[in-house]
Amino acid sequence: MGAEGKVDSQGKPLSLGYTKDNTGDNISTKNDSYSELTGLYWAWKNLDTDYIGLAHYRRLFGGSKRVGKDRVKWAITGTELDKLIENNDIILPRKRHYYIETLYSHYEHTHYANQLDETREVIADLYPDYLEMYDVVLNQRSGYMFNMVIMRRDLLDKYCSWLFSILFELEKRMGKQNLSKFQGRFYGRVSEIIFNVWLQYQIKQGNISKGRIQEVPIVYVEPVNWFKKGQAFLAAKFLHKRYKGSF
Repeated sequence: MGAEGKVDSQGKPLSLGYTKDNTGDNISTKNDSYSELTGLYWAWKNLDTDYIGLAHYRRLFGGSKRVGKDRVKWAITGTELDKLIENNDIILPRKRHYYIETLYSHYEHTHYANQLDETREVIADLYPDYLEMYDVVLNQRSGYMFNMVIMRRDLLDKYCSWLFSILFELEKRMGKQNLSKFQGRFYGRVSEIIFNVWLQYQIKQGNISKGRIQEVPIVYVEPVNWFKKGQAFLAAKFLHKRYKGSF
């Protein structure tokens, strides 16, 4: 991800051993603010396949077996995935629950709420039919997060067309802002939330069946410090201390 401009010690383009996202039709230069979405954009524009999926270097879709200490081997296998795809159009990580926070209030406490407020204005201008669902989702206490999805190609085409039109307009209005490197990745974070807007709207309209959506566990490649994460969550909620990094 974000391979634009990366070079080796001799100044030559860095070889990663796999196709980089600065090839073909790409937005690799936006990686510092769009995060993994530069990979999603590349796959959307450059792959010819029936399904397209996106996971992370830190988070993977989990399989049925968790044996040994190598967490990468806990990931879903190709055989397992083939069986899921037979009966599903969308595969997602299990919903994340915030319990004492709505999606809006959690974002407000950990990041900057004006990013979501401006996103609402963009949606009102570009996709007013989605505005009611936007308000519903932002008041929920759970959602599909992390920009992880495996989706039937035709559905992904519709989602990406919708998503990137919103983000590109949001970027015109907001730019990069004067934020830390961590907080500057907000276009990727906004997309985590508005994916739920798009999905729930499509379900409501009858374009996607709930019965064709499958949730699977998440595998964290590196152990998560849940105590530290919980402390940061509570500090954001009650002491208004925004997140300074990942956990």
